[in-house]
Amino acid sequence: MKKSAQRLLSIAAALILTTSILLTGCGNKETSAANGSNNGGLEVTELRYQGGAGSVTFPELAEDLGYLAPLKLNYIGNTISGPQDIQSVVTGDTDFGGAFNGAIVKLLAAKAPITPVIAYYGVDDNTWNGYYVLDGSPIKSAKDLIGKKIAVNTLGAHHEFVIKEYLHRAGLTADEIKQVTLVVVPPITGEQTLRANQVDVATLGGVLRDKALERGGITPLFTDKDLFGVFSAGSYVLKSDFIKENPNTTRKFVEATAKAIEWARTTPRDEVVARFEKIIAERGRKEDAGNIKYWKSTGIAGKGGLISDKEFDTWVNWLVKEGTIEEGELEGKNLYTNDFNPFLNEK
Repeated sequence: MKKSAQRLLSIAAALILTTSILLTGCGNKETSAANGSNNGGLEVTELRYQGGAGSVTFPELAEDLGYLAPLKLNYIGNTISGPQDIQSVVTGDTDFGGAFNGAIVKLLAAKAPITPVIAYYGVDDNTWNGYYVLDGSPIKSAKDLIGKKIAVNTLGAHHEFVIKEYLHRAGLTADEIKQVTLVVVPPITGEQTLRANQVDVATLGGVLRDKALERGGITPLFTDKDLFGVFSAGSYVLKSDFIKENPNTTRKFVEATAKAIEWARTTPRDEVVARFEKIIAERGRKEDAGNIKYWKSTGIAGKGGLISDKEFDTWVNWLVKEGTIEEGELEGKNLYTNDFNPFLNEK
């Protein structure tokens, strides 16, 4: 009898546990639906992302300005490069990431299930990158780079594409371009590497460029602005399935980021810098915010981060020239969407 009673109690406990699990599952679904109605109909209320040490992304600015609520950001660490950042989106480790448009096109050519939704950095009169040589260097033209070394921050991203476009435009053959060596050097040590003659050309932008120019003794061989003028250079991407399954969350993310971009574009520079410094101080990541004071502009060409066909066509054509894809395989206008951007009708 005692054993039978214990057995009945065990069965009853199991039934209670099973019922509890089932009810919890149902309860979670109901709670999610309720949360959706309480949060502006958002399908997802949190987005995982990677940041950058000593810098503020536009989604982070949007959250601080109150544009993103009730959507929240979940910082999981710092990215090491644009290609790594968007690869994390593909693998599902993050929900959004940003990279140079050429790197995005290359990933799309490999059938990656991502869609660019808003531009987040670019080149203008105040924000650009130069490819510098020492004063007195024998390097005066693209031909002179054959057999030489150029310092870049990472491979497969902005600097590599710009350098190779410069070489292509100068008429170098594929074999000659292969003889120009790209050396990965942390941006902070690029100037030092150049001055120590460890490389022949260093890629410098922003505060690192400005400080190097103050010290003198260097001159630009070319700049990305020389080649392409004012243009948005990189975009945030989301997985295509995420957009399809979470249209309201996607719209909220893009709208908030677009508004933050316009805030930064139209607010006095000193006020923008002060806001960035406040964000960095309050998030407590133990990072150096010293470079923020040298911030000059967003560099973004389109209002609210609107993307244009040419900002992808340029790199589609580049990959065709490289032999990576066939002509007509990709079209810039089919690679991105502005549909969630509130400034689309003002284009």
